[in-house]
Amino acid sequence: MGNRLSKIYTRTGDDGSTGLGDGSRVGKDSARVTAYGTVDEANSSIGLLLAAELPDPVRDLLTSVQHQLFDLGGELCIPGHAAIFDTDVERLEQQLDAFNESLPPLKDFILPGGGEAAARCHLARTIVRRAEREAVTLAQLETVRPEAVRYLNRLSDLLFVLARVLARDSGHGEVLWNHERRKG
Repeated sequence: MGNRLSKIYTRTGDDGSTGLGDGSRVGKDSARVTAYGTVDEANSSIGLLLAAELPDPVRDLLTSVQHQLFDLGGELCIPGHAAIFDTDVERLEQQLDAFNESLPPLKDFILPGGGEAAARCHLARTIVRRAEREAVTLAQLETVRPEAVRYLNRLSDLLFVLARVLARDSGHGEVLWNHERRKG
């Protein structure tokens, strides 16, 4: 790969613009930059989750997800580039199904919490949801491959399931929303 980042600051963005992967320049507040920036933020939140104590299967899965999110950020940064495919979405679905299999059916809404790792997972889930919304916004303005949006959608579902698993594994349990608290 060579020395691609030998100097961190270039001053080329001091005017409020940034370079895309294809060499074109756009405003730092463009929908495209917002979308891939939020994917980067989601990736960072998964890094924070990985700093917690996790079961090895969850750690391995999330490490793989980080690489895919980096790929997805590249896809969004380079107009016309493809880096996420149906097989990536299918792998997430398989993992989601496998982790969800041992969980009891949901009967109540779950509040973010359930121990440190589960809470970090919930935070990552909400950031991935925002990344998905930003990708949808971008898709209304420019071409975005549907695989990218589907990947983010499925990833947020997976993170929800993983938060449930982590809350139970930690012994804290899931924090259920008490809809009866205001009655009586």
